[in-house]
Amino acid sequence: MNFNLPHLPERDPKPRKNGITMMMDKGLGIKEVENFIDTNAAYTDLVKLGFGTSYLTNRLEDKIKLYHEAGLRVYLGGTLFEAFIIRGLFDEYRKVLDKYKITMAEVSDGSLTMNHDVKCNYIHQLAKDYTVLSEVGSKEEGIIIHPSKWTTMMKKELEAGSWKVIAEARESGNVGIYHRDGKTHTLLIDKIIAKINPEKIMWEAPIKSQQVWFIKSFGANVNLGNIAPNDIIPLETLRIGLRGDTFFSFLPKEMNKTIEKL
Repeated sequence: MNFNLPHLPERDPKPRKNGITMMMDKGLGIKEVENFIDTNAAYTDLVKLGFGTSYLTNRLEDKIKLYHEAGLRVYLGGTLFEAFIIRGLFDEYRKVLDKYKITMAEVSDGSLTMNHDVKCNYIHQLAKDYTVLSEVGSKEEGIIIHPSKWTTMMKKELEAGSWKVIAEARESGNVGIYHRDGKTHTLLIDKIIAKINPEKIMWEAPIKSQQVWFIKSFGANVNLGNIAPNDIIPLETLRIGLRGDTFFSFLPKEMNKTIEKL
């Protein structure tokens, strides 16, 4: 940090198991990646090459190498995994991961319908060689998954070998764990955390109000994903109480809002 300031929450050091920030890369160029790393690498843990963008990205190998050299773990969006699976190309998907020296894999079924035992088998197979993130929840607006089904699926996917389960929100932040207007589905989340350890969950939270809710609810070291590149440092200020929305969240109680004298 550039200077000392007391009464800030302690952030877990990198490489982190908790308090993870996942950045969503939707097609950054090499120069943009270099600039991102220079500014944000210290506050970023994972980089997801969103949906199927890795198929189109120029200089993909160079880009992934830059992230890896900066200590950031890269994985390909779950939609790409589904695109391989629906074409019967699971082995080819693994070859792509190995070609680009990617050590993480996302398993999702947000676009296609997949028997859950089949999904868990994919998780189990990939977990032998990769760190697996699995995503629970539909990308389709209006599809309601009962809370008990959320927790059952999360539990089974963790047992199958997932490192963390991702609670679906899409990059728009208005499905899954959120209502159509982007507000947090608090009843659903309360029921999830009653059964699943929050440290095993990555909450997709692309919108600032969603990030604020999770930080206030679970603290500075909550796992948050689908963060835009330009929102990494703003998110970190939210995490440590250096932004108005969480300013008083981590201060001692005796430090109230009123300053009466110098």
